[in-house]
Formats: sequence, structure tokens, C-alpha cells
Amino acid sequence: MSIAYRKEEQKLILETENTSYRMTIERNGMLRHTYYGRKAGIGGRYSREGLYDRGFSGNPYEYRIERTVSYDTMLQEYTSCGVGDYRISSMEAENADGSRCADFRYVKHEIRKGKYCIPGLPGVYDNDGEAETLIVTMQDAVTALTVRLYYGLLPETDVITRCAEIINEGEKAVIIHKAGSMCLDLADGEWELIHFYGRHCMERQPERMAVPHGIMKIASSRGMSSHQHNPFVILSRKGTTEDAGECIGIMLMYSGNHMTEIEKDQFEHVRVVTGIDDRAFSWKLMPGESFFTPECILSFSHEGLTKLSHHFHQTIREHVQRGKWAKAVRPVLLNSWEAAYFDVSEESILRLAREAAGIGVDLFVLDDGWFGKRNDDNSSLGDWTVNPDKFPAGLSGVIEPINAMGMKFGIWIEPEMVNEDSELYRSHPDWALKVPGRLPMMGRNQLVLDLSRRDVLEYIYGAIAKLLTDNHIEYVKWDMNRGLSDVYSAKLPADRQGETAHRYVLGVYELLDRLTGEFPEVLFEGCAGGGGRFDAGMLAFTPQIWCSDDTDAIERLDIQYGTSFGYPVSSMGAHVSACPNHQTGRTVPLRTRGIVAMAGTFGYELDPEKLNEADLREIRQQIGDFKRFYNLIQNGLYYRLTGPAGEKDYVSWLFVKKDQTEALLNLVVTRARANEPQIRVRLKGLDPSGIYRMEENDELYPGSALMYEGVVFPLLHGDYQSRQIHFVKEEA
Repeated sequence: MSIAYRKEEQKLILETENTSYRMTIERNGMLRHTYYGRKAGIGGRYSREGLYDRGFSGNPYEYRIERTVSYDTMLQEYTSCGVGDYRISSMEAENADGSRCADFRYVKHEIRKGKYCIPGLPGVYDNDGEAETLIVTMQDAVTALTVRLYYGLLPETDVITRCAEIINEGEKAVIIHKAGSMCLDLADGEWELIHFYGRHCMERQPERMAVPHGIMKIASSRGMSSHQHNPFVILSRKGTTEDAGECIGIMLMYSGNHMTEIEKDQFEHVRVVTGIDDRAFSWKLMPGESFFTPECILSFSHEGLTKLSHHFHQTIREHVQRGKWAKAVRPVLLNSWEAAYFDVSEESILRLAREAAGIGVDLFVLDDGWFGKRNDDNSSLGDWTVNPDKFPAGLSGVIEPINAMGMKFGIWIEPEMVNEDSELYRSHPDWALKVPGRLPMMGRNQLVLDLSRRDVLEYIYGAIAKLLTDNHIEYVKWDMNRGLSDVYSAKLPADRQGETAHRYVLGVYELLDRLTGEFPEVLFEGCAGGGGRFDAGMLAFTPQIWCSDDTDAIERLDIQYGTSFGYPVSSMGAHVSACPNHQTGRTVPLRTRGIVAMAGTFGYELDPEKLNEADLREIRQQIGDFKRFYNLIQNGLYYRLTGPAGEKDYVSWLFVKKDQTEALLNLVVTRARANEPQIRVRLKGLDPSGIYRMEENDELYPGSALMYEGVVFPLLHGDYQSRQIHFVKEEA
């Protein structure tokens, strides 16, 4: 068993392959956290912090004389609120009498085989029945407000999942104002925070800083996980590197408003609480009702940041991404957007498709502009019927010829949005999120449909299901091009408006769950202005997400670098685009653009007709190489060999097959210099006793030499030059 209960000491112990997580049930029923870190074993006694009378840190009533027990000083699993712990709280509740107090004490626990599921929310799933679940029930004796803490163990991935269920077992309604998915208390404060900030076209940039005394908050209130702050953070020991040191990854599996709070307190403890952002959030919980928080994925590594990344990569590939496309070989695609923008028609799309077929593309994607009266971004969102002027024979007029060319057909949609200039909005203006009496904030001249409403959900489901039923569509790019504002639902009463944003996310998940279940052969790719909703929640439905609207290969080096800390290559939508690049004006060699895009799902965003024959030969070579290396790239171990682009004059990364029989080394020079030193890159993850053949020259190298001495590159002259080197282990 990976979960154990030692009754005589009132200890609960969770163990994965390399980590231990422990808690103790105190005499007063407080659930005390005692340890999370490197595997320490189940047997024997454990050290823990002593209990002292700390001035101005009050005591529960039963300890008013003893004075050594204080909620304000002890490490806890899920904190009470309003009863003497002045640090950040796990949850906050407003009782029927107006008080905001809850004193949660242990009631019981249960250990189950298998992984728990959360109604209406995505979660890590169990493949082979090896997972286990611990459920700890705690209750406030006065109000009967109850919290069930769920812990899921996937031992082989060194992952523990967490979520909470808040249940009103009392007789009066309770208002939940904060609902944390997880609280983690760490015994000492010598930690650094790594978080991933950004903006549209420059997402998930890592920033590292010492955790100071006080409170830090990483959050999004934009109605989506956002370009600005990803729901994934890392706590690392000072000096932790890619290859050594302790670190903890905390990933919230949620696509809406989120927050992670970190506090270093007066006694050098560090507390982390993650969950739904509490700004403007509330949930009215009637007697007998329960509220589930989103799931949090937790992992610890004592071998540095690379090992931590591998834990998350494996978990997402094997226990988050679902359905056929979690494992199936994904097609190389060409998307019409940067080739044509809104100027699409049957004639132009078939011309572009013929060019795509000629270079070996597997999937042709018709992007925006095909529906309603859509000639720019000011109209027709919500009207998901084909534009007869552009496509007189309907979508079949392009799908059938494209299929005959040997390619699959895909399409772009933005079903969560509506334009005022649309038949849908003219018929149902109350279906959009907007506050009565106020002019709404506009983004891209569009509004957001109220997915908290059943009638809206049914309309969107019906429209997209009809589109997929009536047409042989094998790929859908699901976009979302603005954040939520004016968050008000015409269907909810005033005292429930704080529920709207979360109900919206539940609506998104319901739609995706229904559509992916009904159309399992369709590959869905997520998108939100690029990488604005790149999170584990979406990856449960869309196994790949458009990583960023910035397709500049040099910018993508940083974007994909930051994304790789938590998310695998198989989740990152990445394309080769035209040059000069449409976002930056930069010109990068086609070979380099291809190598960078291969660190993702791979495709093209350009018009092949505008390329010369040498470029077309290069693209055919790239597609062939990507397919040849597909399993190595998508399923191999990923190593960051350098930091982001600004740290050195080059960026390098490596894919290694899990059995160490194959490796693919990649390098891009980001700054050419006169008379520069030669570049030496040391590989990782190889068999040091093995012999590896470098494919391009058939020379043999010991694995130890490649890792310890490295590969020395010849001088690479010109802007943004690159190399890709394939190594194969010789049979013994």
C-alpha cells in the first residue's frame, strides 16, 4: 500500500516511488502536516516541530491553560478560518449569522484503491488501477460545515493530487468566499519561487526570486488561466539547478480565475495555498449541497528541475491527455491563417491545399473567415453556418477535394464568443455576459456568451455537433480571443452572481467533454489568443494547445522553454511561419524555423506558393525528419541544456529516448559574433557506458564523452543558424 495509517501514533503516510508525505491527527482533531519531501520510509519515529507558548499567537479554547497549541504557528493540512490562524487561509465561509468562522477538526478517513473523480471538473486519471485515494473528513462542530480532503497517489510518477469538497451538512445556507484546492505548509522558509508570467505573444516567461517574509500572490482574474500568469509554480531550494537540488511543483488543473498565494511567516514557515481566485468569487451552498474545488497536481524532486519536469510531462501524457489523440501520431498540418487571414474562398483554399499536399502535409486547416458574413473580426461570431458567397458548395466543396488530395480537413471555431453584429446576438442579446444598464467592455469587438446558462450551452453544443456531423471534419481549433469582464448572468439571482465565472468554466468543460466524447476521432486543439488558456484542465480535452500567437522562431525559443517546465512537447502547438515574421518582422532561416517548431506538435502557417524550390525541398525534408523522429520528440525525455535565449549566444535542448538508445540534439544561435568561441554542449540522459553513432558523419562516441566532454560545434556564421544532430546507440 502506498497510503498507510499508523493508529497508535495517529499518523497518515503517503509514499510514491521517491517521495513521502506525512500528516498527524492531533488530540484536538487538528490535522497537522509534518513532512513532504524525499522518501523517508514508513517505519520508525519521525522528528517534528515542538509545541511552545508563542506570544500573541492565540490558542483553541481547550488549550487556554496549556497554551502550546496554536493554529497561528502550526503546520496544517487545510486551515480553518476566523479562529486564530492569521496566515493565508485555505477557505473562507460566511455563516447564516454573518460570522466568518470555521474550525475544522478531524472526523474520519478512508483509504481506497483507484483514483477519485471530481464531478464536472477534469482530473488526473488512473490507467492501470495502481493509484490510491485517501479521503480525510473534517468538520466544524458548530455549523456542521464539512470539508473532505482528497489525496490521489500515482506512485510511479511521484505525483500526489489534491482537491477539497466543501459540504453544508447544517440547516442554513453558507456562502463560500474562498475555496482552496490545496494548502501546503513547509517547515522552513529557505525557498525560492519560480513562476511563469507573460503577455499575449510572450507567454510563460520564468521568473525566480527568494520567498520573502509576507505574502505573494500569483493570480488571474481574466476568466481564463491567462497569458499573464500560468496556474503552475515551483518552489525550489536556493541553488537548485536543472540536475540537482530540491524542488516542488504545484500545478492547478483549472482554466479559469486562479490564484496561488505564498506566505513566509514569523517562524520561517512557508505556506502555499492554490485554488480559484477569490476576487469576486462566492458560492451559495444550500443545506445538503457540496462544492468541489479544482484538482491540484503536486510533485517533489530531489534531483533538480529537469526531473520535476519529467514528472509533470509523464503525468500529463499518460494521465491527463485522453482519448485516441493522447497516444496516436498527430498529423503535420498547414493552417490558412497567416497565408490568407479572412480572405478565404473555395478557390483560394483549394489552391492553398494543393500546395500543402505537394509538400507532404497531412492535415489542412481552414481558419477564420469561413462562416456567417465574416470578412473581418467585427461580425458573425455565433453564426456557425458556412458563408455561401465564399463557399457556394458548402464545406463539402473543399473537404471532398482536400480528402482526395490525401489530406485530412480541419476547421477553426470560436464558440464561446458572439459579435453584436450576428444573427445570434440579435435573437438573444441576454445570452452575452454584461451588466444591466452598463455598456460592456469590448475585446476584439466581441462579447462572451454566458456559458453558465443551460440554454446557451445547448445552443453551442447543437451548432458545433451539427457542423461535425454534417461535414467530414477531423480537426478542430477551439479558440477564445478575449478575457471575461462584465461578469453578470441574466439567469442568476443577485446573491449568486459571484458563481458566474466558475459556472462559465464548468460550462466550457461540459461542452468539451460532450463533444470530444461524441466525436472521438476529431483532434481538438485548444487556443486562447495563442497561449492564454494553456493549462492542465484544457489538456484533459484538447491534447494540444496553440502555444502562442507569436510564431517568430527566436521568440518561440523563450516561450517553449518556459512552457517546458510543466508541460510536455506533445501539448505545445508549434508551426513554421512565413518570413519576415508577421509579428516581429524578423527573418530567420527556414531550417531554424523547422527545428524550433519540431519542439512542439509541428505544422506550417504560410503559403507554399510564395516559396522557391529550395525552400520547398527543405520543408519536405523537415516533414520527413519530424515523422522519422516523432516518437523520440513526442514521447522522449526532454532536457533543457541551456537557459532562455538571453543567457547565452545560443539555445540548446535535447530529446532522449527513455531506453537511452536514441537522442536528438538541437541548437540555435541567437546572436552571431565575430571571432566567437566555439560552442560546446554537454548532453544528458545517455548511457555513459554505451557507444553512440552520430548519424550525419557515422562517427562513434562514448556516451560518457558526449555527456562529460560534450559536442563541439563548428563556427556557425549568419543570422540564427542552427543544427540538429541525431545519435543512435550501437548494439552491444
